[in-house]
Amino acid sequence: MNHKIAFTFPPFKPEGYDELKEKGCEVFMPEPGFAYSADDLSSLPEDAEVTASSFTHPTTEEVMNHFPHLRMIATYGVGFNNIDLDAAKKRGIAVSNTPRSVIQGTAELTMALLLSLTRRITVWDSRLRRDRDAVNTGLMGTDLGGKTIGLVGFGNIARRVADFLRPYGVKILYNKRHRLDPLEEEALGVTYADLETLLRESDIVSLHTPLNAESKHLINTETIKLMRDGAILVNVARGAVMDEQAVVDALQSGKLSGAAFDIFEHNDKPLDALYDMENVVMTPHVGTQTTESRLAMEYEHRDKMLGFLLGDRPVAYVYNPAAKD
Repeated sequence: MNHKIAFTFPPFKPEGYDELKEKGCEVFMPEPGFAYSADDLSSLPEDAEVTASSFTHPTTEEVMNHFPHLRMIATYGVGFNNIDLDAAKKRGIAVSNTPRSVIQGTAELTMALLLSLTRRITVWDSRLRRDRDAVNTGLMGTDLGGKTIGLVGFGNIARRVADFLRPYGVKILYNKRHRLDPLEEEALGVTYADLETLLRESDIVSLHTPLNAESKHLINTETIKLMRDGAILVNVARGAVMDEQAVVDALQSGKLSGAAFDIFEHNDKPLDALYDMENVVMTPHVGTQTTESRLAMEYEHRDKMLGFLLGDRPVAYVYNPAAKD
């Protein structure tokens, strides 16, 4: 019997998954521009063993109920808070993500957002277009050199950001649940700090932590009070890692001098006040939105599914790896 794989979202390049079919899998994909919700799964086979999901198309318990033979949820992206993990655990369903292929694009975007703020690039651009001239009106930015950058979370993306930052001559603090070996810290050019110390000492705080019960609203009214006056906040992690209203309040009061977001607490709807702030740079969750990153994600996504079904390549699971047994 052929293994059946049901996609709930349209792939960037369907041909990136050709090997699934070459290996004998039956693949069901929506047409370009269409995605399945929990209300319209009837055209997908109930006996699918694998569902391919994405951040924008959650795999809820209702979705799992449609697939009684489901053995694996392969999510396209690094985050997996779009999956009801409790329901997956109850059913013994494995969960995988694509952590390797998102690193470069997301780290590059982090740097782009950070430099857009420090050098006021978006402000200069909008004023020049508005005024229809290139007169320098004296608006000042700030150098990165000599600054202290705090990375909250220190997974693969944050490590790549640290790689990019080192040549600027900055001090890099990091915080994560389990501290690195001091020799590794020295090799990476980073210094461990508890969260309170990191917030107090950093000129720029960049969020890279996954969203969970502990990290929800990690940046809030009280933790913002710990930050330096005039600090900058960058969030390329998950929107709910910050209390967005608390960040808006800090920007309006001047406690924060700037902020950049690639993700928002309420997904695709930033708070209205942010639209009118010149000291805010926003992008609509585009960390991996490059041709190279998206193709790499598809290949990694494909390999996770084939490795699970055929055992012909290694699979690093993020949840319930024993489900295959």
